Amino acid sequence: MKLSSQIKPISYLKSHTAEIVKSITESREPLIITQNGEAKLVVMDVKSFEEQEDTMALLKLLAMGNQEIQEGKFRAIEDIFSELDNQG
Repeated sequence: MKLSSQIKPISYLKSHTAEIVKSITESREPLIITQNGEAKLVVMDVKSFEEQEDTMALLKLLAMGNQEIQEGKFRAIEDIFSELDNQG
């Protein structure tokens, strides 16, 4: 998380909700909410959240692919193209 993220107490969230929504939507910077001085949650805009979810999904696919390569679960590209040519 960026160090430039805003940090506010939960009371600020309760009393400035509309302002926070506008600010986060425009800046796309997350807001860290604290309770009793301890970080408890992060508020972020939907577009940033969706982009983060997409990035995580791609990283999981890459990790799975790397593991399959390490386990020898792959085929040479020439074999795949040859198989495709023979199907047509």
